[in-house]
Amino acid sequence: MELECVVLEPRRQSYALKTVSLFCKIPVTSGGLSSWWSRQPADDSVKYVLKDVSCEAMQGEITAIAGPSGAGKTTLLEIMAGVGVSSGRVSGQILVNDQPMNAGRFRRVSGYVSQEEALFPLLTVEETLFYSARLRLHADAHRARVRVHDLLKDLKLDHVASSRVGDSGSSRGISGGEKRRVSIGVDMVHDPAVLLIDEPTSGLDSASALHVMLLLKSMAVKQGKTIVLCIHQPGFRILELFDQVVLLSNGSVVHRGPLHLLEETLKSVGHSIPDHVNVLEFAMDVTDSLVTHLDKHQDRAPMTPDHEHHNIRVHPNSYIDSENHISFANSRFHEILILGKRFCSNIFRAKQLFAAKTLQAVLVGIVLGTIFMNLRGGSTGRLNLQTRIGFFAFSLTFLLSATTEGLPIFLRERKILMRETSRGAYRISSYVVSNTLVFIPFLLVVAILYAVPVYWFVGLRKGLDGFLYFLLVVWIVILTSNSFVACFSALVPDFIMGTSVIAGVMGSYFLFSGYFIAKGDIPWYWSFMHYLSLFKYPFECFMINEFGGKSGWKICVQSVGGECIMYGSDFLMHQGLKESQKWSNVWVMIGFIFMYRLLSYLILLYRSHKIKG
Repeated sequence: MELECVVLEPRRQSYALKTVSLFCKIPVTSGGLSSWWSRQPADDSVKYVLKDVSCEAMQGEITAIAGPSGAGKTTLLEIMAGVGVSSGRVSGQILVNDQPMNAGRFRRVSGYVSQEEALFPLLTVEETLFYSARLRLHADAHRARVRVHDLLKDLKLDHVASSRVGDSGSSRGISGGEKRRVSIGVDMVHDPAVLLIDEPTSGLDSASALHVMLLLKSMAVKQGKTIVLCIHQPGFRILELFDQVVLLSNGSVVHRGPLHLLEETLKSVGHSIPDHVNVLEFAMDVTDSLVTHLDKHQDRAPMTPDHEHHNIRVHPNSYIDSENHISFANSRFHEILILGKRFCSNIFRAKQLFAAKTLQAVLVGIVLGTIFMNLRGGSTGRLNLQTRIGFFAFSLTFLLSATTEGLPIFLRERKILMRETSRGAYRISSYVVSNTLVFIPFLLVVAILYAVPVYWFVGLRKGLDGFLYFLLVVWIVILTSNSFVACFSALVPDFIMGTSVIAGVMGSYFLFSGYFIAKGDIPWYWSFMHYLSLFKYPFECFMINEFGGKSGWKICVQSVGGECIMYGSDFLMHQGLKESQKWSNVWVMIGFIFMYRLLSYLILLYRSHKIKG
């Protein structure tokens, strides 16, 4: 079956979705350590979320999946959207136009709107849709703007096009109903033939909920879209817009078809629907009696999957084997440009973060400079040596820990990244590269604002070459820290865990840097931590820059009775440092940047494949 993503042209094909004898199981662990470690429960320790579910969604209709909380509505919708079908927990058949679903291709002609909204709060409504259009359409900027303009009219969002999306925090933006329509628009920008929405009316007032549903009904009737949605408690007016209803109870289907048939079934069971309660809401209250009625009067399928249907008939590997197997809308170069522009917009509009970061660099540079001012003018050489080494250690502590405030930004972007890449909008590698390139000039400014005051106030090694090398090391240290945070933000589940892990690992790196305990005194089984430490290499660079070179033989670092007994070069030799390490350490730090960015890419790639599969 050839599924094509047709954009800005009349749709060439309609789509009907069907599930046949669908089962979905989840592991139920006892909570013990062994269960947590294995993550592979026995067959008798699983719970079936969906049990023998067969349903159908037709073109030009709205199919509503309803049921009480925990009935399996969202799980069924995700499976119909092609999410999580290859994880081994799903069995049965998913058919698209009576043929086995190709999950990767299907996601490119469909739109899936989850209940959790993942939008950039600092972008305007128009910008949000425009960047989505640039990433998902085979079109230039002009055609993308035309598509966005039309979509804003269809969604009735043209009056808030220039308003920022906002969030629930300090950045207030558009209303909840408008934000929900923006989320729908993000997944409609490529004009999908199938639209699947989880709880489109959740959290909205009755007027906003009705407006959203009328919009969806118009799309189904006028544009011939196949629309499937989950809904919890619809009102009378919303209920009239549904063409088909799939009512679930404990993972089983108790009704599928038009609402008037559900009303006839309720009456045949002996129920009388109250005047002020709609038929679907009443049916959800009496699902137990409906299940009992079905058990008595219909042939029920077995509640565990048959052997022949144990493996689901779907072809998910067409989209997860490699990024190169997907036909993306843009080349890798254009993806990096588009993502870079979007990322720049977010950074420069985060005025508090931008101002705080630059102000912090200036203030810390000035404060440290005035505290450690003119180290060369101390009363004894030994005091100067200890103070200078302490200054280098504290500088690295500040530089390596100052970029952890980027963790919440990375975590918020990760949600959007997972959603967009699961739809095939762009490559994860393009995101990692664009993110890195955008931070390079921004963090260079931060490095300059810190290095300029602190270097000259402290009175470090004279000469422009010494300052430029110091600035280079500071810049690389900040970039390394940023890459480190990006890596762990891809790994950790939330902000609390992220801050705990980052603080613990950074503390370990500082401990094994060679400042607290010499390399030779570190136990052999911990020696690997010394070479992995992010403090070790810049710390050595600072000392070589300060005490090495031709002037190292003239710098007195320790004296007795007015007579110098140790020069800078002697000190470096005593520490086991060589002049050649001045640049080799720089390359090692650059290697750390690439390593953490590569790890970030691999972790995000694994997460994306896990969501797709």
